[in-house]
Amino acid sequence: MPKEVKSKQKKMNVRVDFTPMVDMMMLLITFFMLCTSLAKPQTMELSMPSNDKNIQDQDRTVTKASYTITIYCVADDQIYYTKGTDVNRLIKTTWGSQGIRKVLFNHETEDGTYPVQDVMKAKAVLDKEKADPNKKMPDSVYQKRLAQIKAGELPDKKIETMTVIIKATDNASYKNLVDALDEMQICSIGKYVIDKINPTDEALLKKFNVKE
Repeated sequence: MPKEVKSKQKKMNVRVDFTPMVDMMMLLITFFMLCTSLAKPQTMELSMPSNDKNIQDQDRTVTKASYTITIYCVADDQIYYTKGTDVNRLIKTTWGSQGIRKVLFNHETEDGTYPVQDVMKAKAVLDKEKADPNKKMPDSVYQKRLAQIKAGELPDKKIETMTVIIKATDNASYKNLVDALDEMQICSIGKYVIDKINPTDEALLKKFNVKE
């Protein structure tokens, strides 16, 4: 008997062309790039403590004492402050609108001025102008004018602005330091610095039995 010849199945090589898919992906990417507005990065200017040993003490205290407030962030989410160079008064306050923000807003200088109030009023006028759809103020112009306001260059006058020194103890939380920086932005404080706790600060905190 003749042997049966088994038919071999032919293997088909299937080649998938991904070119149309790649083209479609490129079109979608281009579409989303053109139709989506990317979020602009938010920046914050920080003044860090200087390690320059050549800075003289008189250069560190150029600002008038009454235009300066020192904030102490300590343990257990507590916050204290002093006005000017008065080391005999360490005042306890709280966080938020009824605490340190109110202190900054209502601070009166030796000249009888309220720098934070003046700056915040000028900023409110600028914000209203920025929100006006008819004026279409570019963001670059807004930021430039805001920087001028924070520097004390108001539309109708030039004023001396507040300087805030922020000091945090080793046991202060990182959140409290961020909260203090947020208050600088809310109150439109243009001059502030994060400084180190020195022996004078330690003596002051110890004098008022503050837990560091």
